Amino acid sequence: MVVVAFKMSLVNGVTMETKHQSPETQATEEVQVKPIKISLAGRLRTYFLAGVLITAPISITFYLAWVFVNFVDSKVTPLIPVKYNPETYLPFGTPGLGLVVVFIVLTLTGALTAGFVGRLYLRTTERLLNRMPVIRGFYSAIKQILETVLAQQSNAFREAVLVEYPRRGIWAIAFITGRTKGEVQNLMQEECINIFLPTTPNPTSGFLLFVPKKELTPLSMSVEEALKMVISGGIVTPKDHRPREEWDTPQISAATYENLELLREGERTPVLVPKKD
Repeated sequence: MVVVAFKMSLVNGVTMETKHQSPETQATEEVQVKPIKISLAGRLRTYFLAGVLITAPISITFYLAWVFVNFVDSKVTPLIPVKYNPETYLPFGTPGLGLVVVFIVLTLTGALTAGFVGRLYLRTTERLLNRMPVIRGFYSAIKQILETVLAQQSNAFREAVLVEYPRRGIWAIAFITGRTKGEVQNLMQEECINIFLPTTPNPTSGFLLFVPKKELTPLSMSVEEALKMVISGGIVTPKDHRPREEWDTPQISAATYENLELLREGERTPVLVPKKD
């Protein structure tokens, strides 16, 4: 409850009314801040940027889809016989016709190869390609990559991790592509993981690294969110999906190895020693 007292005083023959307020009232008046007035130019700039953020992703997506459809149409539509081409009888073009034809052909090819005749044809074709000196290398590599990426139970690019690269104290986002096997793993002392380290802003290029499993830090963000962060150069930052109580508990440090360097002795034994100035 605010108590206000009035005091009458006579100054130079003039009656003055002095208003005494409680400390709570004075503090409330001091806290009051005048509202910030935004100019017309500032409002127009804000509206313009909001419009760009809303329309740009949609417009770019539709544009890229339109370019892809036109590219497929330009390559496939000329292969359709004239009497089977709908554009021969229609007074207007049919965008997406080539894409529909490709979808039907691929679906029928997959259905035919599921039968005995299809499997026999596939084995014969593979034997023929494997006898060609140069082509067999490309065919085997492309087939293995597609089988790994398109397999329903594949774990390729299913998890995003942090790895120290290109030196200690600097961290980069990478994607697990599988466990290290064969000769590479047999030469390693620790259990290693195959990771793909993409470049920014083009994630289709990057580096294949064989990293010990214990040196990888799993991320709670999805692969899609991690790709967005890589492509945007860090402008788009995903939210932390971990429990709130884990946010204030650091798990890694960029300064751990700042004053240390790695030496390898004759028997390849790693030894950490202080750096020399």
